[in-house]
Amino acid sequence: MDELFFLASKIGWAFLSPGNILVFAITLGVLFLLFDNFSAAKKILIPTGLVAFLLMAYPFSDYLMQPLENRFSVPETLPEEVDGIIVLGGGEDLKRSLSWHVAELGMGGDRYIGAANLASTFPNAPVIFTGGSGLVSLQNTEGEGALARSLLTTIGIDQQRLIIESKSRNTYENFKYTKPLLPKQNGKYLLVTSAFHIPRAVGVARAQGINVIPFPVDYRTNSDELRVFDFDLFDHLKALEPAWREWIGLTVYYFTGKTVNWFPKPGEEFEPKPQKVIKGFYSDEVNQY
Repeated sequence: MDELFFLASKIGWAFLSPGNILVFAITLGVLFLLFDNFSAAKKILIPTGLVAFLLMAYPFSDYLMQPLENRFSVPETLPEEVDGIIVLGGGEDLKRSLSWHVAELGMGGDRYIGAANLASTFPNAPVIFTGGSGLVSLQNTEGEGALARSLLTTIGIDQQRLIIESKSRNTYENFKYTKPLLPKQNGKYLLVTSAFHIPRAVGVARAQGINVIPFPVDYRTNSDELRVFDFDLFDHLKALEPAWREWIGLTVYYFTGKTVNWFPKPGEEFEPKPQKVIKGFYSDEVNQY
């Protein structure tokens, strides 16, 4: 079932990505032109061109992204102790890293900066990285865990503190495969991921019975005073694409039972599951998972 869900999500996104939708619409309009169906072509190309111009001219995508990024805030006061720091994968650029044989960060690279910050604040807490390849064409490359380990140690985190999970392909699997590796099942864990992704990640963690304290990073929107007409389509798509994808993800996860709430929020009750402590979480068996 997990395999079917993963493949369906990739196929679905190919047709639901805003950038792809624009390209599909333009292509369809051109095809109508080629077959001299000017009426149908105008009905498609005129609204498509207008939408594309508006997306290029002004960061309207911020209005779709802001509710996601504002849902959870960085804690004003961190707890005195935590049982671990969970870092969700996605900050790496796996394709370029494998292509050039160097550890490359992607747009979510702030996740590693956040991890380094928290690792120095809690020097005794294990750092738990979870993430494999979300690309259908790059499964079982055995590079995800090694890449994360290289990046985390490069930013100053001792390798002995690392717990690496590299099988997961999406947010649901992040927590499904990480849960057995947690040093304390009913423990308290800081969760580092992109701000727009925090609501869904928190929802899945709660559904899995994992108590997390959100620590959002990697903001993509502009403040109100800096939101202006700048005609920067690429920058606007950097907010539109993940925001649209995240709203779809929240909806699909809710209706497939992977989260209890459609749009998780702070203060919702967490119910711990029976405690199970994994002995020797610094052992080679766990670190090489």
